[in-house]
Amino acid sequence: MIEIEIPGRGVLTLENLVMDVNGTLAVDGILIAGVAPRLNFLKTVLNLHMITADTHGRQSEIDQTLGLKARRLAPEGQIEQKAAFVRMLGAEKTAAIGQGANDVGMLSAAALGICVGSPEGTAIPALMAADLFAPDILTALDLLLNPRRISGTLRI
Repeated sequence: MIEIEIPGRGVLTLENLVMDVNGTLAVDGILIAGVAPRLNFLKTVLNLHMITADTHGRQSEIDQTLGLKARRLAPEGQIEQKAAFVRMLGAEKTAAIGQGANDVGMLSAAALGICVGSPEGTAIPALMAADLFAPDILTALDLLLNPRRISGTLRI
């Protein structure tokens, strides 16, 4: 669990992290260098969940590398599938990280939505649905590893 006191907003208690895979954790189906060690640490404080359409067909390799099992999406209605997954976990205690148009639902449903810049592009609707923008996935994960940064950014 991660507790983040945000001045003017109260305490945000996170138990889950839902992450898009392609474009967010991986580029062209290959895990971004530096992601695995950060997620290994975050596993000790959060329940980690990956959600993917497996665009590049390499999700099994990513699952094995990270020691996690991604939830596969059906081809239709991915925005709602991702949002429903966040709600099922408990949106009020869940953070989400993504960058694609199909991440809009989970970014807006989660208690904390983080949109990331990506070499595959970042959809403007995803950016607008998030609470925070990070220039890349490593910076986004570092925010969760150093929650005072989140507090400083979101305080009002």
